[in-house]
Amino acid sequence: MSNLRIDGEKISLRNVQPQDISELWNLRYGEENPEWKKWDAPYYEHNRPDFEMYYDQELNELMMDEAMGIYSQMVILVGEEVIGTVIFYWENEATRWLEMGITIYKPVYWQGGFGTEALSLYTEYLFSQLSEIARVGITTWSGNERMIAVGKKIGMQIEGRLRKCRYYNGQYYDSIRMGILREEWEAHKAQS
Repeated sequence: MSNLRIDGEKISLRNVQPQDISELWNLRYGEENPEWKKWDAPYYEHNRPDFEMYYDQELNELMMDEAMGIYSQMVILVGEEVIGTVIFYWENEATRWLEMGITIYKPVYWQGGFGTEALSLYTEYLFSQLSEIARVGITTWSGNERMIAVGKKIGMQIEGRLRKCRYYNGQYYDSIRMGILREEWEAHKAQS
């Protein structure tokens, strides 16, 4: 399996390797109520999958990524420590509608610029590898103000707001769509 590593100032991105799968399972499902889940779509139930099924599914996705030549999931590293992941998925591949996401599993790395750098590096990776796409987007919720701030820092703008469609802990929140066009990304990079 090939090994792609993209180095930034604070973090590196690396394609997921088979030896990462156990660690990712522990980061995602090792705790019953992890702190990161309070910010990452907490209105969805956090179901713990069977490890063997999870491992097989992740390994299959790694092989598909390898065959396609683009990584739909990469680990975020500080040194060699896995602190999170970035992903992309097709909202609608036929119309070239691509969304990405990020999770920093370890709270000690929140609010230190690690997520901003990771999302910026992954945005550059996606635009460079997928020349046919015109836009990269994220979807979050109004309760995750840090994610909205990260999107804005890398040049994204709010493109849509579905009002009061996320109910969590007795309160309604909005679903937020953010995105950046290729030409806006190029202009943002030139200004940075």
